[in-house]
Amino acid sequence: MKQFSYTIQGEHGLHARCAGKLVQKARNFTSNISIEYNQRIENLKRLFTITCLGISKGDFVTVKVEGNDETEAANVLENYFKENL
Repeated sequence: MKQFSYTIQGEHGLHARCAGKLVQKARNFTSNISIEYNQRIENLKRLFTITCLGISKGDFVTVKVEGNDETEAANVLENYFKENL
């Protein structure tokens, strides 16, 4: 299992457009990918659950990736967070 944590830097937090792109990236991998925020763990491949978390600027999240392509998936997703959120 691979994981990384990140504090959201974007002014608008994890809003719908960014969440949609994040979900699209996650769906490119076969690994199980989850996001943990405020003691809730949700599937990162499901847009509705991600947007319902209400993640805002300054919030701390942890992404966990487990599966055959976990290393690549974790790297791609972490880079997306750093570049867009």
